[in-house]
Amino acid sequence: MSRELRVIIAGGGTGGHIFPAIAIANMLKARVSGVKILFVGAEGRMEMERVPQAGFEIKGLKIMGMNRKNMLKNVKVLYHFLKSRAECRKIIRDFNPDVAIGVGGYASGPCIGAAEDLHVPVLLQEQNSYAGVTNKMLSKKASVVCVAYEGMERFFPNTRVVFTGNPVRQELKADTITRELAIRSFGLEPTKRTVLIVGGSLGARTVNESVLMHLDLIRKQKDVQFIWQTGKYYSEEIKSALQEKVKPANLYVSDFISDMAKAYKAADLVISRAGACSISELQMLGKPAILVPSPNVAEDHQTKNAMALVEKKAAVCVKDVEARMILVPRALEIVNDSEKMSQLGKNILQMGKPNATKRIVEEVLALVDFKG
Repeated sequence: MSRELRVIIAGGGTGGHIFPAIAIANMLKARVSGVKILFVGAEGRMEMERVPQAGFEIKGLKIMGMNRKNMLKNVKVLYHFLKSRAECRKIIRDFNPDVAIGVGGYASGPCIGAAEDLHVPVLLQEQNSYAGVTNKMLSKKASVVCVAYEGMERFFPNTRVVFTGNPVRQELKADTITRELAIRSFGLEPTKRTVLIVGGSLGARTVNESVLMHLDLIRKQKDVQFIWQTGKYYSEEIKSALQEKVKPANLYVSDFISDMAKAYKAADLVISRAGACSISELQMLGKPAILVPSPNVAEDHQTKNAMALVEKKAAVCVKDVEARMILVPRALEIVNDSEKMSQLGKNILQMGKPNATKRIVEEVLALVDFKG
């Protein structure tokens, strides 16, 4: 190309959108000397902190999601959407990108829609097995839609779908520490089987309550131990509960684990929500998992994500409504079943797409070359 490559990446709201976006940006930096990347996110959401921490510029839009419980409040939502769409047209004209990448989340709709209006080539990245409404609408004018699950042609134009997998944080796979040292860093015993419990950075109430209800069962385990990320939102509540009930010695508790590579390395079995980003990480690492889909997501897409793995015997699914009673006992049953653990680990690893980020960047560059 005769000038530097300029790329806009729009979206965010959750780690499931932000981590893939940053992974794509980092790969673009590694592949293209002098590439200029601008993120567009939503004010007050986690991308406004995480993207600058990763070394990229971001512009924030005052935008929010639809209120499904009170439709009258959506008048304000629509106003901010239209205002954001106008702001995005100005951002795009000023930045003059060669390509726009939409990763989902509040900011993706107005920004990618504006890019399409201004005839900027668009690549969409759909993380989930059930496509969101925004991406389905945007795909009508998008040049490429990169997906992480088979059969996504039912949502998007068949000729534009590319099965790439989801980008994941490659540092999670860095082999810089042994399992023994990883477990010892949590104050636990390397000789025992280890269950990692994560509900996301903010936590998951049902998962946390499942643990609190079974502290006595956890305490009785001689050969199994637990690493539990409670989430910052529930931190104080759980500290108080553990002081009252006395924390088992074989249970490590933290509101947030900053070094997830170490936590994954220590884990034999992982209990997790069924967000696309989390699932892709488990696939890359080949970790046996119990998935507890969140019921509080659009289109119940986490259940669909989980069932895509269950159908291939690559994970176990426990419904949110049943988790309080059966999650911990089920985890103990599985982690003590060597044959089941081996099957889950082998099958989930086979579903992984370790070169997803590279494939997506190749599609971006091909798209730019085609237009340029």
